[in-house]
Amino acid sequence: MNRISLPTASPCIKEPSLSEIPQAIMWKTVSEQCNLACKYCYYSHCQGQLRGGVQRIAPDLLQKVIREMMSAARGNATFLWQGGEPLLAGLPFFEQVVSFQAQYARPHTLIHNAIQTNGTLITRRWAAFFKRYAFVVGVSLDGPQHIHDVQRITSSGAGTYSAVMKGVHTLRAEGVDPNILMVLHEDNIQRQEELFDWMDRESFRHVQFIPCMSFTSQQSTTDASYAISAEQYGQFLCRAFDWWYREGRPVSSIRMFEDWLQQMLGLESSSCIHASSCPRVLVLDHLGNAYPCDFFIQPSFKLGNASDQTLAELNQAAAWEFFRQAKSDLPLSCKQCKYVHYCRGGCPRNRPMSDSSAGIGCDYFCKSYRMLYAYAEDRIRLLAQQILSSKD
Repeated sequence: MNRISLPTASPCIKEPSLSEIPQAIMWKTVSEQCNLACKYCYYSHCQGQLRGGVQRIAPDLLQKVIREMMSAARGNATFLWQGGEPLLAGLPFFEQVVSFQAQYARPHTLIHNAIQTNGTLITRRWAAFFKRYAFVVGVSLDGPQHIHDVQRITSSGAGTYSAVMKGVHTLRAEGVDPNILMVLHEDNIQRQEELFDWMDRESFRHVQFIPCMSFTSQQSTTDASYAISAEQYGQFLCRAFDWWYREGRPVSSIRMFEDWLQQMLGLESSSCIHASSCPRVLVLDHLGNAYPCDFFIQPSFKLGNASDQTLAELNQAAAWEFFRQAKSDLPLSCKQCKYVHYCRGGCPRNRPMSDSSAGIGCDYFCKSYRMLYAYAEDRIRLLAQQILSSKD
């Protein structure tokens, strides 16, 4: 599972009404199709086999959704492109995307595009395109080669590290600094020093850590389980904080810690996990089927279809109510916790699929977060104070 954060909204930009459009469109660009067969994928089941050709979003559907999004946007519009492997859609597809965005944008609209890729298909032409249109590019890398190549493999079982790093170097040659998306699993969670030394050697400055799931987004009603324990994740986060903090002079962007710092400064977390409410990010598959979250892609949570319904209609679907209520429906142990204003109860998907009012509905990683907050709260508060003092 990988995620790229939403841009933080400017207070001077008028946000669209909830009845008009979602906060962002997350599009499963080629459905589950991917050229890799990563052992832990939370979405794709194709195992790197592209049978029957690439299943791209139809041009008419692409145009309709972008037209509605851009026409209703006030100030900014955000599109998140995921897969499978979205680059399989081809460069002409994304050239059509930015053409439609420009065609239907209101004057002075800021257009945000973020794409999440395994990195193996990046060429100089792709990199130049991303640079020209200011795409945020997330590349999946799990560590140095002997770690990465265990889980992130081709259908024949071959490792992909060399191909991914070639893509990273191609991006950098065109002036694109990738956001590294690192899945934490049994093969790297205990090897913190190796990971941090490798990140320093490769000068990776934008990193997100993502716990490896043992379930898929299509299994919305099963209890959340992960390849690592809450204790392991908590230990990792504490050590990662030391690496990031650097005696109060961070040089890297670690999303979780920067989100925490934003909260200390009185701002909202950019991560949905630790935000006060679930964002209205509309998830679409290549056929236009719409869902409220990429952890809940199954028929019982379907909002409708963008081919025959407007974004405004999908944005008012009753299924959204579940997410607004679930995020704030905390068990007593959460409500009494002194750190709840940081974690906000975590992710509803990480709670047991049972009645949270019974006091058993804590996020799987509750202990991890409490370990981090207890370990680093004084330092993150000091950093926030330094930032505020510098503005005086």
